[in-house]
Amino acid sequence: MKRSVLAVTVAVGSLAASWLAAAPACAQYSDGGIKIGILTDMSGGYSDLAGKGSVTAAQLAIEDFGRPIGGRKVELIFADHQNKADIASTIARSWFDTEGVDAIFDINSSVAGLAVREVARAKGKIDINNGAGSTALTNAACSPTGAHWAWDTYALAAGTAAALSDDPQNTWFFITGRRAAKS
Repeated sequence: MKRSVLAVTVAVGSLAASWLAAAPACAQYSDGGIKIGILTDMSGGYSDLAGKGSVTAAQLAIEDFGRPIGGRKVELIFADHQNKADIASTIARSWFDTEGVDAIFDINSSVAGLAVREVARAKGKIDINNGAGSTALTNAACSPTGAHWAWDTYALAAGTAAALSDDPQNTWFFITGRRAAKS
């Protein structure tokens, strides 16, 4: 929860700075306001890590900021991507095309994050992934309007291995198991 609050707070502040710096582009924003979408897993395997907690964190960050950004009211909407690329991209496309969403945050699974990244890139909109672990978000699917806020699978594995192997006195093992086949 703290990580989500921090991420959304920093992101809202970053968006505020970019919107204030880009005054001529302000006419592009919907209804004179700033509309943020939280696209997260509300019902599946990632819902305990993000879900309603991410939405609450974003609401608290907006309330904590406590004022319009550059005279523009900040509005928050949210939806469940159900960890499915087609649902995530459909929601993102609808939000950008008809709902007036300016930026999408959270997108806490790689399959949904990569799908939303492509929609956001095509439309020149902002997407910030906070929980998707795919290295593709910072490599092959890198976008000038996208950010991969947290860890990725390479950083997690390389950082852990480097920390464990720096000291020749360290001994470490991988312990794995195998489920018995059901009869």
